[in-house]
Amino acid sequence: MVTQVITLVGVLIGALASFLATAMAERAKFRREMATRWDERKLDAYIEYTIKEILRAARTVFAAWEAGEDRAEGLAALEATEAKRSVLFEGLLLADDDAAELARRVNERTWAVLRLARDPDGEGTPDEVGLAVIDALNDFHKAAKADLLIGGRRRA
Repeated sequence: MVTQVITLVGVLIGALASFLATAMAERAKFRREMATRWDERKLDAYIEYTIKEILRAARTVFAAWEAGEDRAEGLAALEATEAKRSVLFEGLLLADDDAAELARRVNERTWAVLRLARDPDGEGTPDEVGLAVIDALNDFHKAAKADLLIGGRRRA
């Protein structure tokens, strides 16, 4: 009778250990899958962010202004890309704090481009405001890569 009880206890301990090991493995797998999905969403948000479209549209507006042509069509395209950018920016809030802060900096520099395109007599030159956006965008891309662990280790 004692040997049967010992055997039964051994089977119960084995079953419990197997259950716990499986539960822990499934939980780890679920966390990895969720992290992958989250990173995919962040990557999509990073890719879709339309700053370069705004810069292209602004160049068209600046060229029309310099040539003395009507800027209305270029400004309409600029406003459309800005509307798209402002919606897509919300997705960047999924990023880590560094990348989100740098995305805000890109927005600030982009707004300077928009102000100058709307009012050519405003502050700065097209080249200055455009280069400021590119510099901020490069910093943002570095932070985005670090957030997604691309090309190195995550910053501490």
